[in-house]
Amino acid sequence: MKKLVSLFVMLVLPLMASATNYQEGTHYTVVSAEATKKPEVREFFSFYCGHCFKFEPFMAGVKKQLPKGVKFEFNHVDFLRAASPVMQQMLTKAVIVAEQMGMDRKLMGAVFNYIHVQRAVFTSEKDIRNVFVLNGADGEKFDKLMKSFSVNSKAKLMKKKQDYYSKSGGLTGVPAVIVNGRYKIEAKELDQNDFEKDYNNLVKYLLTLK
Repeated sequence: MKKLVSLFVMLVLPLMASATNYQEGTHYTVVSAEATKKPEVREFFSFYCGHCFKFEPFMAGVKKQLPKGVKFEFNHVDFLRAASPVMQQMLTKAVIVAEQMGMDRKLMGAVFNYIHVQRAVFTSEKDIRNVFVLNGADGEKFDKLMKSFSVNSKAKLMKKKQDYYSKSGGLTGVPAVIVNGRYKIEAKELDQNDFEKDYNNLVKYLLTLK
């Protein structure tokens, strides 16, 4: 029994030590007085952001590592100067449509590619539709979803979240990741030699906080 207890302690202590090494103001910032009712990881990003484009494959890995029951939320923003707010808001809706089609990674990847690899310019909803259809989406379903109450409601919620954190000073640029609606990740101080592991550990640690 003593050996089992000793083994348990040896396994748990490193985990406790790594968790206590994450410090407010260094590894994360408190950006809201209240946490979300349910655990979530929310990524604020823009298709027009080059850093977001490079960050997406990494975030796909983070999403896969999330504990069961934790929701991952994309939150497209509309404050970059690369396009009009109207066009950016259309792309916000497109993110939600891609999710509801069950093709979020593929279609979002195609939009990123259109802007940053092909160097093409979105000028209308029709342009977005064409990219979706060329990448396997149903055009008629796209049209219906873009007009649907559920898509428009969620787009308004994304805008509300964006405005809330922008006004509070919690959202000053993208990409930005906020855990449980309260803790913004500060990635600069994470272990650069094992960044992915340290990042995932920080996310899991923040999910335990309220």
